[in-house]
Amino acid sequence: MPYSQFTTVSKVKETFNLSTIEGERFLPDIAPINPSETLKNFLAESLPVAIATGSEKARSEGIVYPVLLEVRRLLNRQISLFSGEDFTVDESVGLNGVCDFLLSRSPEQIDIEAPAVIIIEAKKADLKSGLGQCIAEMVAALRFNEIKNKSIPTIYGCVSNGSQWRFLKLQGQTVTIDLFDYSLPPVEQILGFLVWMAQN
Repeated sequence: MPYSQFTTVSKVKETFNLSTIEGERFLPDIAPINPSETLKNFLAESLPVAIATGSEKARSEGIVYPVLLEVRRLLNRQISLFSGEDFTVDESVGLNGVCDFLLSRSPEQIDIEAPAVIIIEAKKADLKSGLGQCIAEMVAALRFNEIKNKSIPTIYGCVSNGSQWRFLKLQGQTVTIDLFDYSLPPVEQILGFLVWMAQN
């Protein structure tokens, strides 16, 4: 059964013996980052269309993916970005299937290499519906890094519909969910957060 079976936070907590902290902002005060002219112009064109269309695919391709490409560019392409890639880590416990987006601290782009650091789950509208699935993928990233002997203390996650972004972090068996939804536009704050998470 794939990641999509984890339709609620309760289900993923029970399966992997996790605890949650809700509502706590874990991101420090991070300076916004100005986007390139390329991203600025692209979002000016794509945002109204993606939001009007409303489909998950339009929002993923028209908003989320270009923002993540910009994060990779800002970090001098020393991280890798995967979209719609199979990320099967342990099928026996349901850690299998496709991640919407995954960022790794490896510059290698052909295959996912450890350490995986950020998981982004795209949703059409309701962000809450993607939390369980995102957390399961974060657990998979933690285990993937351990298997590859490249453990890092924190895995970050995000559920986004393009115009709203909700952030999570996993440390050990504890998931912190920031219940504040950060808006896009403006893109500057989202870029600042994602660059910080990719580096920390």
